[in-house]
Amino acid sequence: MLGELPLGDGDVKGDLYEYMLSKIASAGQNGQFRTPRHIIDLMVAMMAPGPNDEICDPACGTAGFLVGAAEYIQRTHREALLGSTQQNHFHNSMFHGFDFDSTMLRIASMNMLMHQIEHPDIRYRDSLAESVSGEEGKYSMILANPPFAGSLDYETTAKDLLQVVKTKKTELLFLALFLRLLKTGGRAAVIVPDGVMFGSTKAHKELRKILVEEHGLDAVVKLPSGVFKPYAGVSTAILFFTKDNETDHVWFYDVTADGFSLDDKRTPLLEHEKLGVRATLGVDELTKNNLPDVLARWSRRDSSERERARTEFSFCVSKTDIAAQDYDLSLNRYKEIVHEDVEHRPPLEIIEELELIEAKIQQGMSALKEMLV
Repeated sequence: MLGELPLGDGDVKGDLYEYMLSKIASAGQNGQFRTPRHIIDLMVAMMAPGPNDEICDPACGTAGFLVGAAEYIQRTHREALLGSTQQNHFHNSMFHGFDFDSTMLRIASMNMLMHQIEHPDIRYRDSLAESVSGEEGKYSMILANPPFAGSLDYETTAKDLLQVVKTKKTELLFLALFLRLLKTGGRAAVIVPDGVMFGSTKAHKELRKILVEEHGLDAVVKLPSGVFKPYAGVSTAILFFTKDNETDHVWFYDVTADGFSLDDKRTPLLEHEKLGVRATLGVDELTKNNLPDVLARWSRRDSSERERARTEFSFCVSKTDIAAQDYDLSLNRYKEIVHEDVEHRPPLEIIEELELIEAKIQQGMSALKEMLV
């Protein structure tokens, strides 16, 4: 089969490598698992990286986010990449990935090379254990799905991260790291477990308050719990934030369908061309794949989305309301449920109906006894 493929075409090599990765993916000892490609594409499309960005994934794994960003830039900024300066930046200084698993680093480097990035900065680095000195304020964009199943000892955690938030939880430490790595005005899209949204510990509340009060929290996109099956059934959300910006309103979207069944099989619910974020769908089909609607409404978050009621699947919440809720960022905290008007019948009418039913049951029992006799 491979012999018949046109492997001179770089896109085919890259697609083939991605396909093989998807087939051999399995949960690693450190909790890493492959982020589904359509979720990566959604995050990249919402962030819309440009040819001047410096993009980092401090827990890069197989470099799926960096590859997704590279393909987006090649597709949407093709002419800009024709210049020698931009081309040099694209191949040598745009993409940065860190990991402390040497196998993952080899896979990531090969993945980037297969997608025509000649010299990506893919290197060994224990992101939470090493000081961010030398990396602080360096990147304009972070795309990541960091490991969030573990906890570290204070002794093995970088002291400059503990200054932001004193905790052993990796998901909170990674958020603190992202804020340190971003330059002023830099943007991030990161996947976090639901616990980050509503956790009641001092560290959880402190970090949420920092995001809302000291930076610009742009959006919370809640994902269905089956997105990472069969590797994990954890409920997650995507946080979008901008460093040193001001939070005004936070846009929420409740994703209930991503185009695939939410069981371990993850069977496609639509034809191949109607999956993913760029699909053109009818109204009925959008209920099976919310991703194109997420992207469309994201672009309207500062206009018509402000007017939507909290009973909808997407809406905005003011910074004041979030502060009043002790910086709780769980969507269910703000979503309102529509209660249908129910016609209440008079109690006597219900009692009479029950008595009639009881009489019929008694008649039936009597008839049954006579038959048995």
